[in-house]
Amino acid sequence: MELLELILVLATVVGIADGNTILVKDNAGQTTTIKLACINAPEANGQPSGLAATQKLKQLLPPQTPVVIRNTEQLKNGHADGEVFVNNRSVNLLLVESGNAIVDRESLQNCYESKTKFLIAEANAQNKRLGLWQQPKVRLKFNAK
Repeated sequence: MELLELILVLATVVGIADGNTILVKDNAGQTTTIKLACINAPEANGQPSGLAATQKLKQLLPPQTPVVIRNTEQLKNGHADGEVFVNNRSVNLLLVESGNAIVDRESLQNCYESKTKFLIAEANAQNKRLGLWQQPKVRLKFNAK
């Protein structure tokens, strides 16, 4: 198993860009865009499930919410990819549990500590037909990295 450097960032939520992208300000006052790691949420452009994902994220992370971010990778567009925690709970996982996001299997290895939890949460949301799982086999357009 490859050892990954654990980078934790303390930050404050500035805003929500979409169902899996947030804007935060770190303790140095620098604003950064964070893509929530290991998940994908539908795009908000007209898709009800995309709008629901964005609303859920706004509910979980109102402005000025203090967060801890476990940085997983630096994306090519200059944004960071990370798992966001509030009160010791993974917001990424909460979105999957509520059916507002799916597990991104391509980047799941970056969430090695929570990998099984993500997969179980997705299966439970699908079985309970929560959020985007309410729709019968519709092709949803997801936000890309």
